[in-house]
Parts: sequence; structure tokens; C-alpha cells
Amino acid sequence: MLKIHPQHVPYVPLVSVPFTTSTEETFTIWMKSLILSGKGCTVFDSNGRIVYRVDNYNRKYCDEVYLMDSTGKVLFTIRRKKFRLSKFWEGFRTFSGRVNDEDKNPGFEVRKSCRILRCDSICEVIVRLHGDQPCQQYRIESCPGKSTLKIVDKLGRLITEVKRKQSKSGVSLGEDVLTMVVEPHIDHSFVMGLVVVYSLINGTM
Repeated sequence: MLKIHPQHVPYVPLVSVPFTTSTEETFTIWMKSLILSGKGCTVFDSNGRIVYRVDNYNRKYCDEVYLMDSTGKVLFTIRRKKFRLSKFWEGFRTFSGRVNDEDKNPGFEVRKSCRILRCDSICEVIVRLHGDQPCQQYRIESCPGKSTLKIVDKLGRLITEVKRKQSKSGVSLGEDVLTMVVEPHIDHSFVMGLVVVYSLINGTM
């Protein structure tokens, strides 16, 4: 049987793990929670260490989830919002890693775009920076019914790609086992927050 991750995964605090690196990084996303019967996902780095977690405690389509590191420290609080007939998601970066201790202003906002008679799906992302810096814009591009998605900047440059994980022999693993490749100098935690929102929008988490 193919293994999703190494047989022994040390569950230890990852001290001083940077959220950005100067090289391309590859992660494995297992769309399963570490909590028994829970909803969420577990993310491993290329060495098989747990780096991110989402645990929804058997609650699907919930309005608030937490992206955590391996120790349970909250990195982003992600909330679903409603305004009239529209729904969107906001991500709030936390200060101390505890619940209800996040920035008052959302760090990013995700809205799903309506594309009639198109086979693809687009989510628009707005990243709000502090100070007088202009907002940054990204897109999450995917096809309904497929596990593959891409995150691109406003110029169409690829920053992240997620697709089904394959073994070294080229055999595709289950639909709940994904590979995420992040380009250099991109905040991994921010990208993972967008992947979580995409999964919530599509009901896979």
C-alpha cells in the first residue's frame, strides 16, 4: 500500500520555521484532520514534518476555521461573510497564535466569480497591506470536479500549483492526497490560507 507520508512523523514544535524561502518548496496536503472523525487537513513539508493543520471537529461548511502550525498555534482565522446575496471569505492573521487575538482588519479576502458557460472556476483574491501600500490581487483558477488548482498574480504569473500527488513510480494517490508547489519568496502560510478557503468554497473540507 502506498504511504501518504513517512511512517514516523515526529510531532514536535517547529521553532523558527520561515514562512518564505528563497527556493521552490513542495508540500503534501492530506485532506484529513488529525482529530478523529474531524474535518480539515494536514500539511507536510518535503521532509515529512507536519507544518500546517486545520481541524474542524466534524463540522462541514462552518463559518469559521483556523489555520494552525504543527503545535496548534493559530496563524490565520478564516471567516465566511455575507453581504446581501453575496458570500465571501476573509482571512485574519493572528498576533499571539491564540483564538480571538487576530488583526482587526482582514489580511485577505476571497470572492468566487460567476463565469457563465465556462468550464473553469475563478476566485478573486485581494490582499490588504498595512500602511499606504496598494492592495495586491491574485486569482485562484481551477476546473470543477478536478483537484488541480493554480494561484496566479494579477499579471498571470504562477505562484502556487496544487494537484493530485503521485508516487515515485508515477501512480496517482487518492483524491484526498495533494501536492502543493510554492514558488520562491511567497508566504507559505498565506498560500495555505487560500487553499483552505478554496476547499471550504467547494465543500471538500
